[in-house]
Amino acid sequence: MTVKQLSLPQLSDACVRFGVGGVGLWRAPVQAYGVDAAAKLVREAGLRVTTLCRGGFLTAVEPAARAAALADNRAAVDECVALGTDTLVMVSGGLPPGERDLGAARERVADALGELAPYAGERGVRLAIEPLHPMFASDRCVVSTLDQALALAERFPAGQVGVVVDTYHIWWDDRAPAAVARAGEEGRIHSFQLADWITPLPAGVLNGRGLIGDGAVDLRQWRERVDATGFTGPIEVELFNDDLWERDGEDLLRDVAERYVRHAL
Repeated sequence: MTVKQLSLPQLSDACVRFGVGGVGLWRAPVQAYGVDAAAKLVREAGLRVTTLCRGGFLTAVEPAARAAALADNRAAVDECVALGTDTLVMVSGGLPPGERDLGAARERVADALGELAPYAGERGVRLAIEPLHPMFASDRCVVSTLDQALALAERFPAGQVGVVVDTYHIWWDDRAPAAVARAGEEGRIHSFQLADWITPLPAGVLNGRGLIGDGAVDLRQWRERVDATGFTGPIEVELFNDDLWERDGEDLLRDVAERYVRHAL
């Protein structure tokens, strides 16, 4: 998504030329290109698919809607297998229309994970619960803190369900460093993502993630915290930003890689 202006072939080619060895893929462009074709493309380029994003949206109350969400998440697990990644990023979903009970919504997420985790585990795929900043709690994600994500994940084996540590969403939370340490001790850090926080936020707030080094987050400190847990997995940069998407995609990818070295390595 950081360079969504690039097609999958363009992205694969640019990653190889710039020495980026892995790529986190999103389902929509993969499905548009064809799951098997995308798997072949990245495999032949020598790239690792670090994660697939996203599963989740598991808060519906109505039985047909819940059944459809579960079916879609099983399909996402199967796509992970085809792409050769062991991690499916899960965004829980917001409050359904007319609902106001966050606790009940989180329990519906837990119930759905209870059905999905064994399915994923049998296929060698881990479900990674991503907490989103509280400004998204109503419409996108009722899981707002790393502690909340861990409370859900800890109901299941660590090899089946863990968490995403995304600096954009947790940098403000003074409890998050301890939660990172706990997640590391339990082997539940299944994905680590970097993005900076810049203000003012844009209209709609979703596409306001800042390029590394442009905002308020001490990204190297967060990288060191995650390193201290013994985490050795890939580190992703995930940006949603309309201004960045107007730039030349290859130039942006090069800039992202250079800024990672400068501000996070």
